[in-house]
Amino acid sequence: MTGNRIIECVPNFSEGRDMGKIKQITDEIESVEGVILLDVDPGRDTNRTVVTFVGEPEAVCEAAFRAVRKAAQVIDMSKHSGAHPRIGATDVCPLVPIAGVTMEETVEYARALARRVGEELSLPVYCYESAALEEKRRNLANIRAGEYEGLKKKLEDPSWKPDFGPARFDAGAGTVIVGARDFLVAFNINLNTTSIRRANAIAFDVRERGREKREGNPITGRVVRDEEGNPVMIPGSLKAVKAIGWYIPEYGFAQISMNLINIGITPVHMAFDEVCRKAEERGVRVTGSELVGLIPLKSMLDAGRYFLHRQQRSAGVSDDELIRTAVRSMGLSELKPFNPEEKIIEYILKDKTKRRLVDLSLSAFAWETSSESPAPGGGSVSAAMGALGAALGTMVANLSSHKRGWDGRWEEFASWAERGVQMQKRLLELVDEDTEAYNAILDAFGLPKKSDEEKAARAAAVEAATLQASLVPLMVMKEAFKVFDLLKEMTEKGNPNSVTDGAVGVLAVRACIRGAFLNVRINVKGLKDRAMAEELISEAQIIDNDAARLEEEIIARVSSELEI
Repeated sequence: MTGNRIIECVPNFSEGRDMGKIKQITDEIESVEGVILLDVDPGRDTNRTVVTFVGEPEAVCEAAFRAVRKAAQVIDMSKHSGAHPRIGATDVCPLVPIAGVTMEETVEYARALARRVGEELSLPVYCYESAALEEKRRNLANIRAGEYEGLKKKLEDPSWKPDFGPARFDAGAGTVIVGARDFLVAFNINLNTTSIRRANAIAFDVRERGREKREGNPITGRVVRDEEGNPVMIPGSLKAVKAIGWYIPEYGFAQISMNLINIGITPVHMAFDEVCRKAEERGVRVTGSELVGLIPLKSMLDAGRYFLHRQQRSAGVSDDELIRTAVRSMGLSELKPFNPEEKIIEYILKDKTKRRLVDLSLSAFAWETSSESPAPGGGSVSAAMGALGAALGTMVANLSSHKRGWDGRWEEFASWAERGVQMQKRLLELVDEDTEAYNAILDAFGLPKKSDEEKAARAAAVEAATLQASLVPLMVMKEAFKVFDLLKEMTEKGNPNSVTDGAVGVLAVRACIRGAFLNVRINVKGLKDRAMAEELISEAQIIDNDAARLEEEIIARVSSELEI
């Protein structure tokens, strides 16, 4: 996906059993150019399918309209039954800003979509969450109250006049609820019980809304009401969480079905652990979980770090290992294998056609470097050496964190390992950025130069590309210099059996900085702006001098420790 403005649409259709009907709906989505269908997640017992697609806002809105139209044609709500609350063939159709689009803009897109559905399809439409036109309609549960069976009566109530479209009951399609919201994670937690009552009790324990307060007996007692007649609620333990309990015959057990509406407040790992605690209090065990739809990469990485820290282990490991830890810890593969490439949104959106140097094997990278192509060259190799230096420092930190007898220091070294991983990641990114900067210079020189205007444009493009090609190796120097803090600490205080590993890391980082400095020097020669060239050289020279001093200091100390 090349667009800079991306929104996501996650419509929920009231059909989870007839894959032919689902296919007709998703075909409509895929018929729109520029839209990428990311995920189709049907549920037989809920009789509901969650679809996820992304693209430029206008294309996404067009695809959403076509999907709503097709759903109204192929789904008959008068014959629908399922475990999940629902009110229409397209039950909800939220838009979510992903990149380059504000929530305010997303609200306008959502309302325009709602208006079009109401006017062109003659369906009643309500707007919810950030797109709500009335405060009471912000909460999806309020709009959906009474579900499809109560919709006809609801439409007769003037206070529930649709935001768009006619206040007319459509027996086949029901109504459509369109919204704009932040990224939501739909997360189901599996229980070792078949009891809906116990599942609901746990759901009420944790969800933000909680449960109704009752006089005397908490189950059968009279509901306590406020002065306006509304039930008084006892809040649950998790903020920004909606939850209900249900039984899934297909699985043979009950689940807590959760919507995490703000994963910055309550992330998935906190929700999972809290349900584990509340279930244990009621004599119920959590056996695993399932993710409905997609999840951001950060959520999985944060979960992996959380569970490793619970074990008093370092989280200074690869993203793949953090994800595996999260999957194992939350039992995300209990019902079906959890495939990160299909469930993590960044992995799906990643341009699979773009060939990255850092994705090559070590031997393939070496052979690519040795080929007759001028890139990758010294700049990319310098960044790679810096990444290897950071990797060695991280390794020593991890070994120190897990060293027998050093249990009381695990956090100290784990913190260094996690910092080392971030250093390593940034330097690996610069491996490709250096080659991209060099290729940009070649592209600029390849621009036409027949007219005076073309010559001026070409000269400006060459200057801009040359400046960028000078800035990238300078950034390599800056990022690599940070690694000395890690290596100095590890060679002084880390596992003594690994002191030479840290020293090799120092040599790799020093080579990285010297190599990158050479690239700064050769690239700034092509700059017309000589003042800028001198400024870059001066800054790079300071880093190189400081790196030489640190290398000499650390290597001398390590060498003294190795004397026989």
